[in-house]
Amino acid sequence: MRNQVTASRPSTGQPIEVRIITTEPRATEVRAKEALPRSKSFHQLSSRVEVRPTESLPRTKSHQLPRQERSQNPVQLQAFEWNLPADHKHWRRLRRALPALRSVGVNSLWLPPGSKAKDPESNGYDIYDAWDLGEFDQKGSVPTKWGTKGDLVSLAADAEHHGIGLVWDAIHNHRAYADGTEMVKVVEVDPRDRRRDTTDVYEIESWTKFDYKARGGKYSKFRYNKSHFNGTDWNQQNKKRAIYRFVEDGKNWHQDVGDLQGNADYLMLENLDYTNPEVVKEQHQWGKWIVDELGLKGFRVDAVQHISWNFISKWAEHLRKPAIRNDLIFIGEFWHGDVRVLNNWLEHMPAFFSLYDVPLMYHIERLSWHRDTDLRQVFKDTLVEQRPNNAVTFIRNHDTQKGQQMDTPICKEFMPFAYSMILLRRDGHPCVFFGDLYGIELTHPEAPIQDLPNLLLARKLYAYGEQQDYFERPDCIGWVRQGTEERPAGMAVVMSWTQAEHTDTRLSMLVGADHAGEVWTDVLGMESAAVTIDENGVGSFYCPKNKMACFVNADAKGRKKFPVKFDSDFHGLIE
Repeated sequence: MRNQVTASRPSTGQPIEVRIITTEPRATEVRAKEALPRSKSFHQLSSRVEVRPTESLPRTKSHQLPRQERSQNPVQLQAFEWNLPADHKHWRRLRRALPALRSVGVNSLWLPPGSKAKDPESNGYDIYDAWDLGEFDQKGSVPTKWGTKGDLVSLAADAEHHGIGLVWDAIHNHRAYADGTEMVKVVEVDPRDRRRDTTDVYEIESWTKFDYKARGGKYSKFRYNKSHFNGTDWNQQNKKRAIYRFVEDGKNWHQDVGDLQGNADYLMLENLDYTNPEVVKEQHQWGKWIVDELGLKGFRVDAVQHISWNFISKWAEHLRKPAIRNDLIFIGEFWHGDVRVLNNWLEHMPAFFSLYDVPLMYHIERLSWHRDTDLRQVFKDTLVEQRPNNAVTFIRNHDTQKGQQMDTPICKEFMPFAYSMILLRRDGHPCVFFGDLYGIELTHPEAPIQDLPNLLLARKLYAYGEQQDYFERPDCIGWVRQGTEERPAGMAVVMSWTQAEHTDTRLSMLVGADHAGEVWTDVLGMESAAVTIDENGVGSFYCPKNKMACFVNADAKGRKKFPVKFDSDFHGLIE
């Protein structure tokens, strides 16, 4: 979510002051302590038969989990970006896009938080009523920014028909834009160290009374009041903005949270108190309801470092019960560049929980601008290296796009390289950004990444089986996917990226004796030279400066589908 605080007051038509209250670190730089293990030799145009891949990256014993070969590689699409138009047609457009997405291998959609929020233009992170999916006349409209509940239910039905699962963006940190105020006893805390009180106890007028009159108790009769929160950022009585910690009934911040600014519990708006069993029960009931209502595949849980870890763990375990759905996936958003911090959080969660691999995203960003110069180190100290089964890999998202609080530009020319690193490799669960597949039209326009549909289809058709890495030079790396009995084609990927003087070379890689005599060509169309696999199963793949290629047998099943004809005009699906 955007780490930007909007005053949590009812919409009155008057301007609302916006101020940054919490700024999470862009990244914690983790320098590689040692180079990746090197193999004994690097082969260029060699007649030698022996070709050895780079040794596997070391993993701790607890991370060596059994790997089951997939019948089809999963790919998630983040099905929105921050600046989409608020015309309430998004669910309908997504419904039209489903066949094309499925054809290139997308099998799950991360939906935006589609509950009623501040106003009809809100992306949903300033959530008002979790039970209103665009059904009731609240906060200025019946539909949310994304559409009506009827549109959403239709999308869910069609997604199921196409074999695409829906992942809901769950906001458990706060509620916002209440219907009324209450007097509550508080202390102010230091914004830089939330553990330190800066005032004595006094009363403020806080927006903590939620009536939900338009919904009339449908689905849930629960109404939030001050007992269900432990903090806010606004005193309506004197119009003062500060961070207020509630102290009535012995309230305090949760202690099982991140340590950003001393204690990361408070992020924004009206902070939910999970020591109150009524709040916990409400979230459990809502989770079961929305899974049943939409047939969800899982949840993306926003801002997990700011929420009680005990609550998140128990909430997820509750929803994974056989009586609800025991195969739900859960992905947490924990924005931190140090993999040790992410590992610590995962140690407190059930084994089925995943996190977005923020360290990998920052490594790729630095490589793209040549601030890091060694391609071999890209996976060093990342979640996908250390916990491949718990890593959701990504290149960009709505928080990192231009103009956002975590704006993280990646060199445009490097984007095919970046997506190859998450789509064409064995480890991790890749998530593709909407703006990279369809482009961005408003505020900061961007064209879609031209090669992304080809990379997606290459993953769907060929990225299977064991993986052998040839990470021999800082400026030129490659890897081979061996294929499986069901999908035997395999693939070979080579890439070079450097500002230094680079002698174009060939990278010899063993693709397997079963492929002897085959002619392999680049499915991306970036490299025109074909490669004939020799009698020992070795291919000599050309690796020119600042280029990449994905080689597959020219006669492999599905090769005629390249280049992919993908309609990136998302807005044009429904005018």
